[in-house]
Amino acid sequence: MQTLIINAQPDLSSADHFSTKLQELFLAKFTAQFPDDKPTILNLYDTQIPRIEAGQLLDVWNQADLATDTAALAQVSAELLAQFKAHHRIVIVSPLHNFNVTSRMKDYLDNILIARETFKYTAVGSVGLMTDDYKVLLLQASGSIYTNNDRYTSLDISRFYLQKMFEEIMGFDQFYIARAQGTATLAANQVLAAAAAELDQAFAQFYV
Repeated sequence: MQTLIINAQPDLSSADHFSTKLQELFLAKFTAQFPDDKPTILNLYDTQIPRIEAGQLLDVWNQADLATDTAALAQVSAELLAQFKAHHRIVIVSPLHNFNVTSRMKDYLDNILIARETFKYTAVGSVGLMTDDYKVLLLQASGSIYTNNDRYTSLDISRFYLQKMFEEIMGFDQFYIARAQGTATLAANQVLAAAAAELDQAFAQFYV
């Protein structure tokens, strides 16, 4: 199964981040189940990701005749989209930044949420085009806990946003999440044990 790991952790130099540890847990399970396969890993903070601003995606979307620099950005964006569509299993590895996805993750989404490519507009609303057994798994690390039905539960914006974009807009079959949460208050071994248990459950369904 073609798997794309989208790593949205800005600090690639440190193995201490809980999102990085989540990716390691996933890779260990992947290797055990698919010893002859390797996932594609896209490190967003080590990759050129075009942004919605003048001279970048705004010019790509609005100009028929592109300048050399803008044409190169258009090619980068097209390659990101092609890579995304070629993988039927998408794994997003991310810390929580101010209750939401990282800035580079949002930039990446702006390159794949493309009308007539991953969704289309109709008279009754948008329809997803990624319906051929596509699934996404979010591996999310957070300092707080978002599953205790308290004030933080309604602030689970990252998970809500990604789930809606993948399932409702692009038409993915399933959205799964495994969390390393409470990293600011709980012992590391407690956080990772709970995360591993969630990942075990999600992984079993992710590759069905």
